[in-house]
Amino acid sequence: MTTSAGTRPSLTAWRLAVFAVFAINGLAMASWFARTPAIRDALDVRTDQFGVLIMGMAAGSIAGLLASSHIIARIGSRTTILIALVSCLGALALMGFGSETLGSFAVTFIALVVFGATTGITDVAMNVEGAGVEQAQGRSIMPWFHAAWSMGTIVGAAIAAGITALGVSLDVHLAGMAVLLAIAALIAVRSLPRHRALPGLDDDGPGPATTTFRERMAIWREPRTLVIGLIVLGMAFAEGSANDWLALAMVDDRGVTEATGALYFGLFATAMTVGRIGGVWVLDRFGRVPVLRASALLAMLGIAILILVPHPVAAAIGIVAWGLGAALGFPVGMSAAADEPSKAAARVAAVATVGYFAFLVGPPLLGFLGEQFGLLNAFWVVLVLIALAFVATPAARESGAAAGAASADAPSTDARP
Repeated sequence: MTTSAGTRPSLTAWRLAVFAVFAINGLAMASWFARTPAIRDALDVRTDQFGVLIMGMAAGSIAGLLASSHIIARIGSRTTILIALVSCLGALALMGFGSETLGSFAVTFIALVVFGATTGITDVAMNVEGAGVEQAQGRSIMPWFHAAWSMGTIVGAAIAAGITALGVSLDVHLAGMAVLLAIAALIAVRSLPRHRALPGLDDDGPGPATTTFRERMAIWREPRTLVIGLIVLGMAFAEGSANDWLALAMVDDRGVTEATGALYFGLFATAMTVGRIGGVWVLDRFGRVPVLRASALLAMLGIAILILVPHPVAAAIGIVAWGLGAALGFPVGMSAAADEPSKAAARVAAVATVGYFAFLVGPPLLGFLGEQFGLLNAFWVVLVLIALAFVATPAARESGAAAGAASADAPSTDARP
C-alpha cells in the first residue's frame, strides 16, 4: 500500500487515521448534543424557538453536504478534512461564547450554521476515506468507523455530564474541548495519505481521473441512489433526533436533572457503539438487508417503550433498543453507496446529503411538535420514518464486489492485510 514516492502509508496507518478523525468528530458533536439544555437555558428560549436555532446547524449541514463532493474534487479529502474539522471546532467554541458569555441568539445561530456546514463537509470526506479503506481491505468495516464516532460521543457525553455536575461554565467547557480536539485533529490528519481514496474524487495525488461536475450531479437521477438515501434518511432521523432532543426530552418530560439527561444520552451513545462494533460480524453473517430490517424493528420497539412506559428502567431499556436499532443504518447506507467504485465518492456524497435532510427537517419539526404535545410524543414521527426505511431496505442489497464478499465465508473476507 505504498507508492514509489512514499506518499501513501500502510493500510493500517490509513485505517487508524480514519478511526481518529471519526472519533474527534464524534467528540465535537457530543459536546454540543449533551449541553443543549444548558444552551437553551443560557439563551432563555422556548422549545420551538430552540428548534429554529438547531435548524441553523441543519441548514449549514445541508449546504456543506451539497458542496462537499465538489470541494473534495477540488482540494482532496485530506485537505478538506483538515480545513473543515478545524473550522468546526472553532465554531464549537463560538457556540459557548455566544450563548453563555453574550446571551446572543444571533451569534449562537451563526456558530451553529458554521458548525453544521463544516461538520457536513467533514462527514462526507471521512466517509469517502472510510469507504476507500473498506474496499482496500476487502471487508465491510464501515460500522467500525462509525463506532469510533459513537465512542467519541460517549466520551464527550461523559465529559459533559461531569463538567455539568462540577458547575463549569458552558463557554469554558466548549472552548477547552475545541482547543484539545483541534490539536488532536492536526496530529491525526498528518497520517491521512495523499491519494484518491475512491475513484472520481480527490485531486491531490496518484489515482484515476476525477469526474466532472455534470457527472457528479447525474448521480441524483439514479433511483437506487435515492432509495438508499431514503434508508439513510430514516435511520439518520432515528440517530439525530436522539442526539438533538433525547437529553432535553428526559429533562422536560420525565423531570430528571440535566446531568441525568446527559447520562441518558450517554446510554444511547453506548448502545450505538455496541451495535456498530458487533454489526460487522452480524453483517458478515446475515447480509445487509436482513440486518437492516431487524435494526429498524428494534429501533421502533425501543422508541415505543420510551414513549409509552413512564418508568426509569423502561426508559433505559427503550433507549438501549433505540440505540442498537439505529446503529447500522447510516454506515451500511454509506457502504451500499460505495458498491460501484467508479461512482462511489459522488454517491456517498449524494446519499449523505439525502440522509442529512433529516437534520434539516427534524429539529424544527420535533421542536414544534414538542412544544404542543411534549418531546416524547414527538418521537412518534421518528418511528414512522424508521418504518419507511424498513420498506426501502432491499435497495441496500450487496452488488458488484460487495456481493462477492457477502457470498463468501466470513473469515475469508478478511484475508487481505
